[in-house]
Amino acid sequence: MAASIRALAATAHVGPAAAATARIHTTARRRTVGHNKETVPDSAPTTDFDRMDMLGQTPAPATSVDVCMSDGFVLNSGITILGGAGALLVAGDAFEWRPWRPGHRLLNDKGQWDLHPDALGVLALVWPRPDLLVLGLGPDIRPLSPDTRRLIASLGMRVEVLDTRNAASQFNMLATERGVRDVAAALVPIGWREGIGAV
Repeated sequence: MAASIRALAATAHVGPAAAATARIHTTARRRTVGHNKETVPDSAPTTDFDRMDMLGQTPAPATSVDVCMSDGFVLNSGITILGGAGALLVAGDAFEWRPWRPGHRLLNDKGQWDLHPDALGVLALVWPRPDLLVLGLGPDIRPLSPDTRRLIASLGMRVEVLDTRNAASQFNMLATERGVRDVAAALVPIGWREGIGAV
């Protein structure tokens, strides 16, 4: 202790008696302030997921799919499509969609999903066209035939192929986020059976 008092007296240019009674000056811990003038906490804050929900206050589009049934769909607007018909959701409008060939056929001989050229005729009439078409192929995912890919590409659209439940969910999210004019959906009921129809 005596050595530290002598060292303090030597550095402070005061006598040993004054150094013994001097108090060491301390300052309170400074509060760290972020770039937005908010105090930075000492520990990581808990995550408030409600504040992170960017689309929480955005209303769902009227054509968002609320229910996928084995033989149809229920939309957010209250429209119900039944009787085994699919749904074509374009530019905020909903259409019953029956893209199959006679005998309830959607697959070609190679097992590829193959649409008749007129099946997407409504999309040729819409301007501006959506840049993305979400296809819901029923309960399964199948590859698209080259002719169907060419048909969609000729309309200037990209395509995302999913089973119908996931396609409806993807359409709902993208239509809410980007708007119904940028995204279209063509959905076959989840109860679709090749050669039988929606059951």
